[in-house]
Amino acid sequence: MSNRTQCRWSILTGVALLALAVPALSQDAETVPLPLKLPRPVFAGTPKDIPPGTTVEKPSGKPRPIPQVPKGTVNLALKKKVTASKAPFSGELQLVTDGNKEAQEGTALELPPRLQWVQIDLGAECELHYIVFWHFHMEPVVYHDVVVQVSSDPDFIEGVTTLFNNDQDNSAGLGIGKDREYFETSEGKLVAAKGIKARYVRLYSRGSTYNDPLNRYTEVEVYGLPAK
Repeated sequence: MSNRTQCRWSILTGVALLALAVPALSQDAETVPLPLKLPRPVFAGTPKDIPPGTTVEKPSGKPRPIPQVPKGTVNLALKKKVTASKAPFSGELQLVTDGNKEAQEGTALELPPRLQWVQIDLGAECELHYIVFWHFHMEPVVYHDVVVQVSSDPDFIEGVTTLFNNDQDNSAGLGIGKDREYFETSEGKLVAAKGIKARYVRLYSRGSTYNDPLNRYTEVEVYGLPAK
């Protein structure tokens, strides 16, 4: 092999090795921890009494792992328009996306009893990665028939994708869910959206184990990439 050929082979080999190394570095650089800031907890420890006749998962008592998301991921729901299935029993619709998720009086929207929903218009079709929501975390209560759906149809007739459903007897009429009920905590409920594209996010519930049948929403955050 001549010196010129050997030199050319070395250069090509070096370029090939660099090409193999760059994607790994780029992949690491393109993901960051989910930029989620949790509210302050208002009760210590984890709930011990699981309501009879339910499918409630037992809390782990450990902090939830922080997932990785694409760089540039933000809370798309902040200050966005909120609609609901019924007029509020108390509170304003904008409380759902006002950025205040603390467990305090006056921070939660209250909807009437029975199955109700809140819907967030993100303003454009976006790539979604995680949805986090807090119904009511002043006490470790359990909400029933919790279903999270996304769509680019505001009426949720076409192109509807269900991301979470713990209605295991189909009492909400949205299909039999395979997810489990859970205790409300300051961590909220984290639901993966896996990069699906949608404009609207709708969340259902049907009362809770609290001492009244109202449906409460303290905050909903939708993490994804803004529309280009």
